Amino acid sequence: SLKGFKEPLLVLQIQSNFIVVIHPGSTTLRIGRATDTLPVGIPHVIARRHKQQGQAAYRDSWLLRDGLNKPESTEQRQNGLKMVDQAIWSKKMSNGARRIPVSPDQARSYNRQMRPAILDHSSGAKWTNTSNHPEFLVGEEALYVNPLDSYNIHWPIRRGQLNLHTGPGGSLTAVLADLEVIWSHAIQKYLEIPLKDLKYYRCILLIPDIYNKQHVKELVNMILMKMGFSGIVVHQESVCATFGSGLGSACIVDVGDQKTSVCCVEDGVSHRNTRLCLAYGGSDVSRCFYWLMQRAGFPYRDCQLTNKLDCLLLQHLKETFCHLDQDISGLQDHEFQIRHPDSPALLYQFRLGDEKLQAPMALFYPATFGIVGQKMTTLQHRSQGDPEDPHDEHYLLATQSKQEQSSKATADRKSMSKPGAFEGDMRGQVTDISERMYPQEVELGSSQSDCMISGNDSEEPLTAHVSRKTAVSQFEGKALGLDKAILHSIDCCASDDTKKKMYSSILVVGGGLMFHKAQEFLQHRILNKMPPSFRRVVENVEVITRPKDMDPRLIAWKGGAVLACLDTTQELWIYQREWQRFGVRMLRERAAFVW
Repeated sequence: SLKGFKEPLLVLQIQSNFIVVIHPGSTTLRIGRATDTLPVGIPHVIARRHKQQGQAAYRDSWLLRDGLNKPESTEQRQNGLKMVDQAIWSKKMSNGARRIPVSPDQARSYNRQMRPAILDHSSGAKWTNTSNHPEFLVGEEALYVNPLDSYNIHWPIRRGQLNLHTGPGGSLTAVLADLEVIWSHAIQKYLEIPLKDLKYYRCILLIPDIYNKQHVKELVNMILMKMGFSGIVVHQESVCATFGSGLGSACIVDVGDQKTSVCCVEDGVSHRNTRLCLAYGGSDVSRCFYWLMQRAGFPYRDCQLTNKLDCLLLQHLKETFCHLDQDISGLQDHEFQIRHPDSPALLYQFRLGDEKLQAPMALFYPATFGIVGQKMTTLQHRSQGDPEDPHDEHYLLATQSKQEQSSKATADRKSMSKPGAFEGDMRGQVTDISERMYPQEVELGSSQSDCMISGNDSEEPLTAHVSRKTAVSQFEGKALGLDKAILHSIDCCASDDTKKKMYSSILVVGGGLMFHKAQEFLQHRILNKMPPSFRRVVENVEVITRPKDMDPRLIAWKGGAVLACLDTTQELWIYQREWQRFGVRMLRERAAFVW
């Protein structure tokens, strides 16, 4: 049907209309045709009806997480807050004066006596109507399911990874089934594409930079074999963020709701050694803000972190009031409304001081989150190998030239003390040209990544992988602050030239750092902490928070849409028939990154 068109552009345009770009976040799913200006965004959540009467309800938490109620949590929070306050005090305001700290006591006595005003006897908000007992509800409708209804609530992705757990709905099969239902629902309802027509469509799927191969394989299988798309391209979020913002190279800082990832991308390649994933994000700031408001006598006393609607309220309060502007100081009066179903609409007035600045600063002093005993920093992990993939990394290692192996062995003996760490430390280097050129850099990056077993979480003791003391002391169990993570990522780049490039374009995407004055704040932190040797040679440290005035939450998705229109993408497609025949080997052949 396209024979008549001589214009390749028009052909691409028609093709792009049949390409769906899916960016699955922990809290928001963004989905749309490659030709759409903006994607649809829906809460990435599903409510499933109980199979039998009287079943206990299961609800994945949103703002709550493991590690918050440990004996050391309170002390850690207080210590983090001390560091935050010290940092606030030490940075002068733009008029050269020091900020006068406001203690929570000043607001507390006022807030404690505040009672809400009733605006209306009915809030106007309604629970989702479940009278015809739908088997599942998706997105907004799932958020507004009455907690007394017989539904389980699942968020299939937490901290950027599939949300596998031992509770109901926590198996790999169940999580994939949830994703399939949510995505299919969005495709039918918002893109108005009947599922039977997906055979005419192709899909671009964005995945995290530090991804779990097994999970990606299962997702590709689900999209091609279950949903029935005819082809797929899988690409990394960070690389898509550079496409979406029009930058050739950048240090990508993706602050999401549940996780923050940092890595350096150069000309469409995410450098493996520069990848870090931090297990905190916007939801932790919301929870921290709640804790700080409680210290200041938060007047809405029925607020519960287990209640989805209260979580939505706290997210909203954070987005409305929090900032990173040193010049805003002193106590201020604020108000907010609460409109919960089956309740009156209420108006609360309250006073806040430094809480609005302290909460976002927790991203730089993550001890303030009070999370104990959880793994907070993940570097690129070793591959477990794949029985279906004869050319996986283990094969590549085995077939490396003898000479390369023996020179590597000598280098390894110097840096390794433990037997058994050897094969892991060479993981995947042969497969990446840039890394073959700089074996020394790789050494450092990969020995550190061994301290952090991630993604496929082999539950081995850390010590088995530790080859350098520095790596351990720097990362073990510690949550790196956002600025330190950026500096570490840039420091892992292979050459000084690349490092210079990265300092001059630090691109912040995602919705977790959209605070007033965040750009200036982060720029100041990086400038102050960067190695002195670079301070002399880097003309300007540039932090970009709104490239081309675009919403930072949509940039990676937009990059996926750009990818659909690039000529070079033509050779990245994996088609349904090929997948059926060759399976995961197609990812090694076609992935635009080192699989």
